[in-house]
Amino acid sequence: MGTYFAIGLVFIGCCSNVVSLELLVREFPGCGNIVTFAQFLFIALEGFIFEANFGRKKPAIPVRNYVIMVTMFFTVSVINNYALNFNIAMPLHMIFRSGSLIANMILGIIILKKRYSASKYLSIALVSAGIFICTIMSARQVNVANEGSEEQGFYAVMHWLIGIGMLTFALLMSARMGIFQETLYKQYGKHSKEALFYNHCLPLPGFLLLSTNIYNHAINVFCLSAPVVVPEIGLTVPIMWVYLLVNVITQYVCIRGVFILTTECASLTVTLVVTLRKFLSLIFSILYFQNPFTTWHWVGTAVVFLGTLLYTEVHSSLHAALRGPRVKEKKAE
Repeated sequence: MGTYFAIGLVFIGCCSNVVSLELLVREFPGCGNIVTFAQFLFIALEGFIFEANFGRKKPAIPVRNYVIMVTMFFTVSVINNYALNFNIAMPLHMIFRSGSLIANMILGIIILKKRYSASKYLSIALVSAGIFICTIMSARQVNVANEGSEEQGFYAVMHWLIGIGMLTFALLMSARMGIFQETLYKQYGKHSKEALFYNHCLPLPGFLLLSTNIYNHAINVFCLSAPVVVPEIGLTVPIMWVYLLVNVITQYVCIRGVFILTTECASLTVTLVVTLRKFLSLIFSILYFQNPFTTWHWVGTAVVFLGTLLYTEVHSSLHAALRGPRVKEKKAE
């Protein structure tokens, strides 16, 4: 029951979160900082009450290690959201972040000296090719959309390339954080809920550097957005605050679902569920928000997810699962 409940949380929470984020970004592309701050504050408060027991519970992993992890996590979160300011469409944003397998494998080889099977290398090649196709096609759309003058077109492409560079850096940093977290869990044991709390609590002072931007968006953008009447209550609230509240809640549901899933299922199942969730979010984003998506984008997307599924060795696992009952029957005989 816990497994199906967790899968439901992941699909409902994460897919809804993508929708609410796109609603926010479409209205005001520069609101990434206030969205990130709201998410961190909500999850930190929840963790402070229910995980840290109002600060009375000591962490199982030394805080100095969390400081390193948090620095990486904060950087990744801010850069990923801020990249949306650089003409990065949500579908490309989601596809690019699906390339985490590439970054993990590259850093695993370099840092942990790991070696992988031929199927793993093939899957990474497919994911790389898919992201390359989508990136090139998005670059061509940037050129077409800014044909007013050669100078404007050049500026738009350079602006877009900065966003791509930010996503690439965040991808590598996220992979490095995963390796660091894996090392900590091997040394101190798995404390995912504790890590979730500290990853969102410790970075809060860092938002002081972004306080002016957050304040301006709160007062001059969110508060001045179109009013909407909340059903049943009859209270009139600016629509952007409603979108932000939905985004924060769905983000918590999404992360919570992934956490429960990691305690209930094997890592293969978790990876598969998250991959399918990303695919559904991508499809919904394209259809509902009518994002530009060419045939080549579809080809690139298909290749990315094919490579991801190949990496998780779904075929081998399904084959083993089908053979499992027969083996047990023979033993019973």
